[in-house]
Amino acid sequence: MTQPTLKQYEPVKFSRIYSLGAARGDLVVTNDDIAGPIDSSDEWIRQRTGIVTRRRASADRSLMDMAVEASLEAIKGAGIEPSEIGAVLFSTITHPHQTPSAAALLADKIGANPAPAFDISAACAGYCYGIAQADALVRSGMAKFVLVVGGEKLSDFIDPTDRTISFLLGDGAGAAIVGPSDTPGISPTVWGSDGSHWSAVGMTASLLELRDGTATWPTLRQEGLTVFKWAVWEMVKVAKQALEVAGITADDLSALVTHQANIRIIDELAKQLAVPEHVVIARDIVVTGNTSAASIPLAMHQLLKDGDIKSGGLALEIGFGAGLAFGAQVVVLP
Repeated sequence: MTQPTLKQYEPVKFSRIYSLGAARGDLVVTNDDIAGPIDSSDEWIRQRTGIVTRRRASADRSLMDMAVEASLEAIKGAGIEPSEIGAVLFSTITHPHQTPSAAALLADKIGANPAPAFDISAACAGYCYGIAQADALVRSGMAKFVLVVGGEKLSDFIDPTDRTISFLLGDGAGAAIVGPSDTPGISPTVWGSDGSHWSAVGMTASLLELRDGTATWPTLRQEGLTVFKWAVWEMVKVAKQALEVAGITADDLSALVTHQANIRIIDELAKQLAVPEHVVIARDIVVTGNTSAASIPLAMHQLLKDGDIKSGGLALEIGFGAGLAFGAQVVVLP
């Protein structure tokens, strides 16, 4: 067993995202592929969600496979060694084990032992929660570099006949390395939850019901209208507050990267924020689908890869979903 050592660094004033990594499911699933069991059509799905295809992982491509791939890309991009990682934070709701954490296994697989590692269960807000905690760890001196991963294999928890959420979902993992900075790189995070809507997004049954034989395999479902109204009307307030605490306006942004929940929610948030034309709006949902905790880093990674946005610009990232949980911060693009 690797012996832990106490690593203490001088507190720093600022942190930033050094690099991103991404991995998607290896299968391209079209609307026609899934429309039959929900008695729908390609046209209906496009109009309601904006999705044309979604990426899903085959049986032999696990959540951990995607997380490792994304993490190694981020580590390489940051120009650091895995041994320099001071903490591993894994945001996911689809790790197939209640315990141990996915983060602990990921830390071992990428060579980051004996870094502290833990999972974050905040669903679609999970990546923003992870960035908030990584920022705090780096600035406090508890870690110099932190690996934040948002990853899901949602296809393991889909009922193909469910019309509330199943047709939205995809698989993937996004990773970020957060470290010290001489200038502000991550703004204060605006985050929270509203447990009064706890049942609006979740599972069809608990593991105890499965054990007792009173339920079949739990799958994901949602109250679509409740979630849509909450996301549109409440999250714009969170987004505006995130801009305010960052000391900027929407005019200062290079990109708006929201959780890729639904194209109508994305476009409505952009409209209510009065985002100017020069701001690039992430719409990765069109080809990747809704990947929950993975959606923000995947979308940002793709925009940078395609050259739609450039390093050094400002991006507002906002995640929201089951819990109902939410988190938003302004970041300097890596």
